[in-house]
Amino acid sequence: MDVTAGVWDRLITEGTGKRFGAGEVVLRQGDPPTHVLILVSGRVKVLLTLPQGEVLLLAVRGPGELLGEIAVLGGDDRSATVVAIDACETRVVAAERFRALVRSTGLQDELLRRAVRRFREAEAWRGEIATLPAGTRVARALVRLAAASGETVWLGQMEIGQAVGLSRGVVAAELARLRDLGLVVTERRRVVILDLPGLRDLADSGQGSV
Repeated sequence: MDVTAGVWDRLITEGTGKRFGAGEVVLRQGDPPTHVLILVSGRVKVLLTLPQGEVLLLAVRGPGELLGEIAVLGGDDRSATVVAIDACETRVVAAERFRALVRSTGLQDELLRRAVRRFREAEAWRGEIATLPAGTRVARALVRLAAASGETVWLGQMEIGQAVGLSRGVVAAELARLRDLGLVVTERRRVVILDLPGLRDLADSGQGSV
């Protein structure tokens, strides 16, 4: 998050430490917005459950992110579930205290820009799901996820499928194609990107096998 070191340190200081184990629910969709979490270490995935039960992976977030702040500022229930990918260290800031900190530190503009940026990212992702072939969708998802995770994407085929609206079998086939091209190596619940520029070129080309 793009805030000064002083503001970030103040947010950290105001929070109470809380740890989450891998696979543990950090925030739950539909719960009241009682607090904000500051992600100090570890990575989380953001999941949206649709009314018909389908689960979509919206994002992966890493250290330096705020979690749940939009619900707190808007007064609405949690719009998505956040799950720890690996062990996470967070700081918990109560909702009323967070709102007071936002006012006193002048964070409103940055949080608004951040919310708009995330909305645009989500809209672009949904547009790709609706219009692009499977291979391009998988390549673009890996490029995006690599931005949060580095050159290793710590997600399984089902989770990548949730991110791009594809079945696990189709994702497996597309990952096999990327392996054959020498762009990635796949292991249990992770994809190691060997050639990020090459993967990015493929993602930008719009070409796919389906």
